[in-house]
Amino acid sequence: MKTLTTTQELAAFCTAAASQPYVTVDTEFLRERTYYSKLCLIQLAYPGDGDDCAVLVDPLAEGLELEPLYTLFRDTSVVKAFHAARQDLEIFWVDAGVFPEPLFDTQVAAMVCGFGEQVGYETLVRKICRQGLDKTSRFTDWSRRPLTDAQKTYALADVTHLRQIYEHLAADLAKTGRSHWVAEELRTLTDPATYDIRPEEAWRRIKTRTNSGKFLAVVRELAQFRESYAQDNNVPRNRVFKDDALIELASTKPRTHADLGGSRLLLREARKGAIADGILAAVGRGIDCPPERMPKVKNGRENLQVNPALADLLRVLLKAKTENVGVAAKLIANSAELDLIAAGERDVPSLTGWRLEVFGADALRLCQGEIALAAKGQNVEVVSL
Repeated sequence: MKTLTTTQELAAFCTAAASQPYVTVDTEFLRERTYYSKLCLIQLAYPGDGDDCAVLVDPLAEGLELEPLYTLFRDTSVVKAFHAARQDLEIFWVDAGVFPEPLFDTQVAAMVCGFGEQVGYETLVRKICRQGLDKTSRFTDWSRRPLTDAQKTYALADVTHLRQIYEHLAADLAKTGRSHWVAEELRTLTDPATYDIRPEEAWRRIKTRTNSGKFLAVVRELAQFRESYAQDNNVPRNRVFKDDALIELASTKPRTHADLGGSRLLLREARKGAIADGILAAVGRGIDCPPERMPKVKNGRENLQVNPALADLLRVLLKAKTENVGVAAKLIANSAELDLIAAGERDVPSLTGWRLEVFGADALRLCQGEIALAAKGQNVEVVSL
């Protein structure tokens, strides 16, 4: 198990990898105590059985620079294969503003190839590689050095088995002509907007029981302050204050430090200093917000009238379609989307791209009364009217 600790060693590996058709990539990181993930280990492998074909990279080693890896990421002649890539990509985007191109995500590909919804890496190793994984090092502090042999073995397995998984899934996709389905899904993962957390929009993630503009104005200001403070100080947002405390503050609208002392849910550290000052300033801005600047819940979808019978038929259609093509139903549409379609909404992902081909076109025909569903033995068939 070779661990690269210098930029020169990493450059040599990446030069060798650049002549290969693909390289598998994984990371180990910590995020419990920080806003941004702390990169602790990178695992890399390319085709072959030699010891040099799979390595660990120690980003915590003094003087090691990751630019050789980012150069490889920019090399479009080499596919970069990950499993469940989102958090890995966020790390590289935040660190260097780079995305691996072209990208292959075996979790997405597995859902397209009929392995179920959000299939785990361990399951793919068992089903495709016919091997098991040692999980004893799954919960470990990857920032501590030195790493044990058990930790290194566990980490390296995340990219060595991934080679066979990638080759199997890529071949399956090529055979079925569904490679463009996966490529379409991965566009979101390589969109900078996916990782651009704007503090002024943070309030939209807060679940509230009221859509009152006055209330939401305070929620918006509190959420914006929390997000900005967490980013600037690189601490988890819940370490500033949790969502339930935010809702409490928006309801009670404290105006003084003494008022903060009466909060049941606010952490002790948040009742003084910069956080307390920020809370009071945010509440004040929310209270003083003019009506024309108060937040409004977008699109009014909650007021749509869902046809429950049509929604049930859409669920049956989705199940029939996904069983027929061997694709995870959740990848095409969730229950909320089906309700929206049944309520007349057409601006939903399941009615665009490859989903339109597999499910959306017949879903629209069903809504328009152009087709019916008929049971035939254990199967459900589409019948034109």
